[in-house]
Amino acid sequence: MVTRARRAPSESTGSPRERPAADRRGGLAAVVAGALLSAALPAFAALPVLPQQRATAQQVAQAGVPLSELAPDAPDSYTVKRGDTLWDISRLFLRSPWRWPELWGMNLQQIRNPHLIYPGQLLELERVDGRARLRMGRRDGASGLPTVRLQPRVRSAPLEDPAISAVSMQAIAPFLNEAQVLTREQLDGAPRIVATPDSRVLVTAGQTAYVRGDLQGARDFMLFRETRPLVDPQTREVLGYEAAFVGTAEFQRPEDTSGALPVPASFVLTSARQEAGVGDRLVPLPPRDYASYAPHAPQAPVDGRVVSVYGEAVAGGSNQVVAINRGTRDGLERGHVLAVWRAGKAARDTTLAGPGQAIQLPDERSGLLFVFRTFDRVSYALIVQAVEPVRAGDRFSQP
Repeated sequence: MVTRARRAPSESTGSPRERPAADRRGGLAAVVAGALLSAALPAFAALPVLPQQRATAQQVAQAGVPLSELAPDAPDSYTVKRGDTLWDISRLFLRSPWRWPELWGMNLQQIRNPHLIYPGQLLELERVDGRARLRMGRRDGASGLPTVRLQPRVRSAPLEDPAISAVSMQAIAPFLNEAQVLTREQLDGAPRIVATPDSRVLVTAGQTAYVRGDLQGARDFMLFRETRPLVDPQTREVLGYEAAFVGTAEFQRPEDTSGALPVPASFVLTSARQEAGVGDRLVPLPPRDYASYAPHAPQAPVDGRVVSVYGEAVAGGSNQVVAINRGTRDGLERGHVLAVWRAGKAARDTTLAGPGQAIQLPDERSGLLFVFRTFDRVSYALIVQAVEPVRAGDRFSQP
């Protein structure tokens, strides 16, 4: 017997399910993201699927998902919309959005690659004998995509919508390369601006700056200043130095040391978040990375603390970025989903006779983090869900 859910998904927020108020708050990432993603993101056909993810999907494909693992209001069908993410759709059907391989495994025959789900495709949920499976429905056309009727006039449109991403790329795009953590050695050895033409105090995009230092053969650089130490809340050890992004610069002419006095290398600023000046330092600019990240839980237990909220904020809500005190050497990788916890407060049991007994309330989960950039000892994570504001010192663990 096939049964259907009664509730249809909410469309009031532009995502599969309406989020709590804390999840609807915009942050620094949401404000500055739009201009950086004006071009379409690349297709995700070549994205890898981890062996353990494929194994989970294959296991689910054989048996389906228990009804107890479905979201309480999982709809009977859902049409993928532009702006949806794999995270959103997983959260729509399942209790835990990072368990996307199970969503994929509910229909391995039709969903060959979970990174290639497109706007317009219809997903239908079937419940049979206590198990659930997901299948690709059909609308007007045989492919599950809507029929487009063309009118006899000239129009401009993309050839097709890009495949949906794992999470909102607009939220993390500004931080993929701009969020930079340096060691003390990297900071001390970084090339620096030593002069500007006509002794200008500041220069901006399109203008020249003179640089000295080891360029390491690179041509494109990021400019930064005002580094601040990232201090481990647990050990009080400096994990690295977070660099404030100034802009980007391109190499033009090498330094000349053949004469009596050295002649600095010449650079042209290619972009400027703020004006650059003498003393600003340079670090090679990595290639732009707009790859999708598949959400997945860490395989091993993880325990750490939030170091800081990116920018000047004291606390962060959904779509803001935090630095955490674990990195690649601790086994963290891009795509890891982490639960963040608010420490339980001290209280007193006043139900007993006398002054009462001191007690410690348990920690409560306050949100979820999505790791998108990792360094040796530090990582950056997007707050994808927040019941309460996330603050420096909050604990995180595997979800």
